[in-house]
Amino acid sequence: MTGLISRRLLLGTTAAMLPLPGLIRARGDTPEFEMKMGNDNPMSHPNSIRQQEAADRILKESNGRVKISVFPNNQLGGDTDMLSQLRSGALEFMTLSGLILSTFTPLSSIYGIGYAFKDYKSVWAAVDGDLGNMIRDSIGKAGLYGFEKIWDNGFRQISSSTHPIRTPDDLKGYKIRVPVSPLWTSMFEAFGAAPASINFSEVYSALQTKIVEGQENPLVNIETAKLYEVQKYISITRHMWDGFIMLANGRNWKGLPPDVQALIAKNLNGSAEDQRNDYASTDGAYRKQLIQQGMEFNDPDPEAFRQVLIKAGFYDKWKAKYGADAWSVLEKYTGKIGT
Repeated sequence: MTGLISRRLLLGTTAAMLPLPGLIRARGDTPEFEMKMGNDNPMSHPNSIRQQEAADRILKESNGRVKISVFPNNQLGGDTDMLSQLRSGALEFMTLSGLILSTFTPLSSIYGIGYAFKDYKSVWAAVDGDLGNMIRDSIGKAGLYGFEKIWDNGFRQISSSTHPIRTPDDLKGYKIRVPVSPLWTSMFEAFGAAPASINFSEVYSALQTKIVEGQENPLVNIETAKLYEVQKYISITRHMWDGFIMLANGRNWKGLPPDVQALIAKNLNGSAEDQRNDYASTDGAYRKQLIQQGMEFNDPDPEAFRQVLIKAGFYDKWKAKYGADAWSVLEKYTGKIGT
């Protein structure tokens, strides 16, 4: 499926756009604005493909005035390395899970509460609405800029090299890789697992060397990162939804002329919408692809896992951390959580 999506996206044509007023310049000139964008996804991932498309459009529509170079697959370092570069201004743009960003802006992880969202309709209503605005405000106060459209990172599933996860008891003592995020660690500790915080750039080797037994990710990430080579089982737990927030260094962003800001924002937000469509309804196809790669699937009852989180006080703990006001904004889109 990855190959099919990659070929479809790479061979797709983009409608020609006329340069915006004020951006016209002679072809062949050195770009006036040269910037870098980083991500942790392989080059075949829809995230990387759509970001490169946006960069190509920006270069064309500015008539060569604005050039953004995309560095996929952790070429600029892991998530925490790139976030450090972004904060210092050495990197202009990156996509990052709000749950990982929460080590810097705590409120940005709120959409990742376990079993909060039941479907994409409620996800997009939330992150395109008041919940997303609240998250972006917190990011802005921390000196970064969060773009309007959050990119999809899918509902997450658990994979394993040792045994399938059929019930919450199968997670007791289970050595699982989680991203560097307090919420992820807290959730799997509530299940009785032994979570290890590891950047995505190091996941394959951690699984290969048995530092951890398993990990959790949407199926597209498991396939494009070739984790099927070091994992045997996938359990469709759908334990949380995650998204990639397109971030900019706040100081660098404010220093750009308004017309350049508008051009970049239009194209990055547009590519985010395209990437969301890439993800839509693809889990079935990725499941077939991963089965062909030798992986075994099972479909556990999500309610059993949610009940464990309730009994462990997971929801009460995080409601207190985020605050009642923020929690009520979340529940505006999810309904009551933890009951």
